[in-house]
Amino acid sequence: MQSDVIAVNEHHSDNDTTDVFGFWLYIMTDCILFACLFATFIVLNLPGAPGPDLKNYLNLSDVLIETFLLLFSNFTFCLAVLNLYQDKFAKVQAWLAISFLLGASFVFIEVSEFIHLANEGFRWDLSGKASSFFTLVGTHGLHVSCGLLWILLMIMQLFLLKDTNAIKRRMTYLGLFWNFLDIVWIFVFTIVYLVGAI
Repeated sequence: MQSDVIAVNEHHSDNDTTDVFGFWLYIMTDCILFACLFATFIVLNLPGAPGPDLKNYLNLSDVLIETFLLLFSNFTFCLAVLNLYQDKFAKVQAWLAISFLLGASFVFIEVSEFIHLANEGFRWDLSGKASSFFTLVGTHGLHVSCGLLWILLMIMQLFLLKDTNAIKRRMTYLGLFWNFLDIVWIFVFTIVYLVGAI
């Protein structure tokens, strides 16, 4: 009987190790993806490159609002995690819902920005400059959208699951993913928008 319990615990530990390895492998592949997109954007936006300049179409005030929304959603997610470790599940769900709303507002403003740029004549099919901008920023926006779906799933799991260890592990992975998106956005904001506005 005792050997069965030890075997189950060892199997559970192996699964946790595999989960952690798989998650970090995913994050590393995403780092490579974004590094390639940043490199492409930088090369295609060197001085003298053909195509319209992004700075002629930028509205930095909207980008600044996007930045604060995403960074603040990370803060509210951290509050959700703090409440999770105090077993205050109703507060966890409330903070997750706020994080979702902030992240959804970020995506909404980004999509509105894309529509505005296209209406102003800065479309993805005009040049390498434009296509590299839409690909890089759009890929980040797609990741944020996936993170929003993940947050919704976590809110539902908090209603349904009784295994708090599994919930804490999943929230940790989601938190790392959400933090990763914030770090990528800081690079996007600096390299694409701030440098692009000069």
